[in-house]
Amino acid sequence: MKQSKIINEIKRKTEIGNIDNISRTVIYEGFYKKNPEIKWALLAGLVSRNAGWNMTDLKSKWFQQLITGPFSDLLFQTFERANWTIFADAYPQLLWYEFSKKQKHADFSLLKQLEVSEFMQKEWKWFWDFGDEERLCTSLIINEQFTIEEPVMKHPLYQKKVFSSLVYFLEEHAHMSYVIFPSMEKKIYGLYVRNFKKVKSRIWLGRQLQSLLFHPEIHDSIYQFCLATVPTGSRNDYEQYFRWSTGNTSPKLRETYPIVAHHWKKKIDWSQSVKKTECYFSNLRKIQPVDRTKWLQKKWIEIYLMQKVKGSL
Repeated sequence: MKQSKIINEIKRKTEIGNIDNISRTVIYEGFYKKNPEIKWALLAGLVSRNAGWNMTDLKSKWFQQLITGPFSDLLFQTFERANWTIFADAYPQLLWYEFSKKQKHADFSLLKQLEVSEFMQKEWKWFWDFGDEERLCTSLIINEQFTIEEPVMKHPLYQKKVFSSLVYFLEEHAHMSYVIFPSMEKKIYGLYVRNFKKVKSRIWLGRQLQSLLFHPEIHDSIYQFCLATVPTGSRNDYEQYFRWSTGNTSPKLRETYPIVAHHWKKKIDWSQSVKKTECYFSNLRKIQPVDRTKWLQKKWIEIYLMQKVKGSL
């Protein structure tokens, strides 16, 4: 097949898949099912599920009491833009790999034509030669976080209206933002999102989540949750398995938000200006799974009380 046809097909599939949070989640997890050596795909699927729950939370009765409509819509746009950007950059790479795997030959020049960062071009070559699954997963984590740094994290609108806001500050320091992994054992695992504005902290978080997700004691139960649970963007996706419920409303994403059109004016290769990347591969202390179910219940009680107090005022 000619290079131009391959490129066009990859771009076509990426555009179709990058419709909304639900389509991205399904594609990431479906890709992992076919290509389990690409661990990042499953991690991306679960993080995408979290993004969906965070989006629909904004339209729940508790959060509508806590956050104004305009700021709620801006938070949704921030989640949506970040996740769209990551998919737009990462999925062409996954499709390139899947095609190369079937052909048993890798044409690395295609990655350049797909505007993949030089950093990831080198990492894909390393993976193709040595099959280092852990390093590739870490590389994709590093790449995705630097990819969203300029167009999302440092975008003037999000920088001023979201990441510099008092509401964001209070939410982060109250540990209300977190990434969770539900399991079929009716337990929840996860980590806090701290210093989210700093790329170093986001990479650290991604690597810790990678370690947690693939811990042999809990991996199968979390993966079975993914296989058994069609993503809707609602927190009922996991609450349905537990003996408790928040009592908050939890709408489905496609019944809550319209499709958002995005575009990328000019894609810049972040690795042209960030040369020292090996430090992000440094060894981390091994993480042990901790059941966060009671912690999560406590956080939801805090949110419930906050919205009751605000309502009374």
